[in-house]
Amino acid sequence: MPAENIVEVHHLKKSVGQGEHELSILTGVELVVKRAETIALIGESGSGKSTLLAILAGLDDGSSGEVSLVGKPLHRMDEEARAQLRAQHVGFVFQSFMLIPTLNALENVELPALLRGEHSGQSREGAKALLEQLGLGKRLDHLPAQLSGGEQQRVALARAFNGRPEVLFADEPTGNLDRQTGDKIADLLFSLNREHGTTLILVTHDPQLAARCDRRLRLVNGLLQEEV
Repeated sequence: MPAENIVEVHHLKKSVGQGEHELSILTGVELVVKRAETIALIGESGSGKSTLLAILAGLDDGSSGEVSLVGKPLHRMDEEARAQLRAQHVGFVFQSFMLIPTLNALENVELPALLRGEHSGQSREGAKALLEQLGLGKRLDHLPAQLSGGEQQRVALARAFNGRPEVLFADEPTGNLDRQTGDKIADLLFSLNREHGTTLILVTHDPQLAARCDRRLRLVNGLLQEEV
């Protein structure tokens, strides 16, 4: 039976530097995220939101503490095991889109399924269906440089959900977009999230985007505070 808690964090600390130059970023984070919850991590620039997101996703290590993702203890796993866990269970959406410039839209979206070992025909059909759902059916063979910012982020959304992730991490998913385009991307993000029953954890400076989440957690002095 799948774990009820997608993310569990206890006593998480993160510091950089040493001695008098040591800087504490996270000072004892506690967090439990349940399946299908939507969580907004908010706070001032430089407060450590993106660092926390990276640790939750197994892309970075804490200095101490425990972090579990889909029931697996990240703090006890090597990088190869964490990479396999991400490939099977995790999706990502980044502010800068992070599309592979030499692959067209369809190939970018298809990639996670191929890396997961799906048959190429099956993965291509899934990728095509998602892109058509997001209004990009006529842009399948376009390279990222031939797409607008909003179109690139829609490709990134399709890529993330094509992996059928249990949890999706989004770092400023509308940060590089104008308000109108950003609102459309947010609508698509939450629509896909409801449709797939995915747990969503996002970092944002946008109060309107944060307000759409079930919970808003503010990072202050290295600790999380729940917003009412």
